Amino acid sequence: MAFSSSSSSLYSNRHFFVIFAIAISFSLFANGSNFYNDFAITWGDGRAKILNNGELLTLSLDKASGSGFQSKNEYLFGKIDMQLKLVPGNSAGTVTAYYLSSQGPSHDEIDFEFLGNQSGDPYILHTNVFSQGKGNREQQFYLWFDPTADFHTYSILWNPQRIVFSVDGTPIREFKNAESLGVPYPKNQAMRIYSSLWNADDWATQGGRVKTDWSKAPFTASYRNFNSNACIWSSGKSSCNSNSPTSSNSWLNEQLDSTSQERLKWVQKNYMIYNYCSDSKRFPQGLPPECAMNNSS
Repeated sequence: MAFSSSSSSLYSNRHFFVIFAIAISFSLFANGSNFYNDFAITWGDGRAKILNNGELLTLSLDKASGSGFQSKNEYLFGKIDMQLKLVPGNSAGTVTAYYLSSQGPSHDEIDFEFLGNQSGDPYILHTNVFSQGKGNREQQFYLWFDPTADFHTYSILWNPQRIVFSVDGTPIREFKNAESLGVPYPKNQAMRIYSSLWNADDWATQGGRVKTDWSKAPFTASYRNFNSNACIWSSGKSSCNSNSPTSSNSWLNEQLDSTSQERLKWVQKNYMIYNYCSDSKRFPQGLPPECAMNNSS
């Protein structure tokens, strides 16, 4: 069947709009999670709120208390996205924590912590990885945008080979499985998602020298568009199994391609302000063994 140039153009346009509509529908579905379904407010005495029919969640902090929430599901590996808009203005002394964690003294944990600052000074994004109760793996960054002006996507990829922290799709940190070097790796304990907004003015801003200005309270952080592609852990079993289609669990073997590796190097060169793997004064007996694999700066 032959097409004239005009009919071919019309067909192409229709084809484009069909694909576009499908893409939009998928996007809405992918981001269609509802905070009522996925999370439970755990503390704060009314300071945490789910709004807009479950599309928005806010945490607030005043002098009496902060607030927090956790996921209803536990996960053993996953690719998890959340959009956050941080406390605006003078946020000194406040910490907005968003992390994965198991329970107990030998817990595993994957941390994003946003350390507030005085008006005009940048937030510090603090990251850490705990395995079997051991942390002390801090890397800190400035961001290349104002995280209080709009929502931005903060992502954790956690699979058996690596943990990747990303901001708006740009990787900022990779923590590789270094079990071959004797370093425990988070792979056996299911973790929930947690978030909290709390006062940490004894250490959070300039080592505790700048205190929280309570005249600016309440402080508020906002959340939307949670999305997870993850293995849900329930009753001792994982929702991921060998019978699952390979494509649906492709993230279980995901790694950084060459473009992502270059973006990671760009962030670490230009925005990293602390790397435990470069702190020889802190580790006079030698840097932790995983630094041989994980120090990408």
